Amino acid sequence: MPSELVYQYFRQAKLPHIWCPGCGHGILMKDVVTAVDNLGLDRGKVCIVSGIGCSSRAAGYMDFDTIHTTHGRAIAFATGIKLANPELTVIVITGDGDASAIGGNHLIHACRRNIDLTVVVFNNNIYGMTGGQYSPTTPTGDFGTTAPYGNIDNSFDLPDLARSAGATYTGRGTAFHVPQTIKLIENGIKNKGLSLIDCMSVCPTYYGRKNKKGSAVDMMKWQRDNAVDYKKAQTMTEEELKGKLIIGEMYHKEMPEYTAEYQKLIERVGGAK
Repeated sequence: MPSELVYQYFRQAKLPHIWCPGCGHGILMKDVVTAVDNLGLDRGKVCIVSGIGCSSRAAGYMDFDTIHTTHGRAIAFATGIKLANPELTVIVITGDGDASAIGGNHLIHACRRNIDLTVVVFNNNIYGMTGGQYSPTTPTGDFGTTAPYGNIDNSFDLPDLARSAGATYTGRGTAFHVPQTIKLIENGIKNKGLSLIDCMSVCPTYYGRKNKKGSAVDMMKWQRDNAVDYKKAQTMTEEELKGKLIIGEMYHKEMPEYTAEYQKLIERVGGAK
């Protein structure tokens, strides 16, 4: 990471971070910071919100106005922050379990409202901080400490879930595809509405070991070799896409944004008096 980004956007006293060697979360945290820097955002008007989990440690390292909330409630807190001060750029850093298990109800209703939040999911397919339990995004058949014989659940496709619930921008990046992921986060921030970017991380400690994925380098190489851009994927057969990871911008549609509509309501009711 360029040293100027470290000194400008991170709390020096909190570094180095405590993520495991080879974890992809540090790369994804840098992607968020780079997107903010590329857009020239006023750091004083950016709020970073996180819940609980490996991903949510990021809020403590980043030198913005930050709030480290309770498990699954990051989007609920972020909704309150955005409603209280719509001028803020509010970015939620959350994990696959934090966002789509205990926090799943908050996620779908934030999408339904199309409130202007950028939800960046650090998705490592596992509950990494609490012991390697399988999560809603653990692929069917893969193992976790709570799925010792293999996970029989179907896994969530988070961009599809968000789009179906009403989000107006969705995409997927990876820890390997850094420039593409930065651009997705930039576009998500610029979108006036709920944006969700599913960022595939690397967890060599719990997910990797449990599923014999090899080293962190091996897992990064897998992302490199098996990622397919969304537009290209539309021309491929189901058989050709088997075992592939679809990345890129998946959906973008302009729709009324919640805080703007809420302000119109206030003005209308106030005018009626």
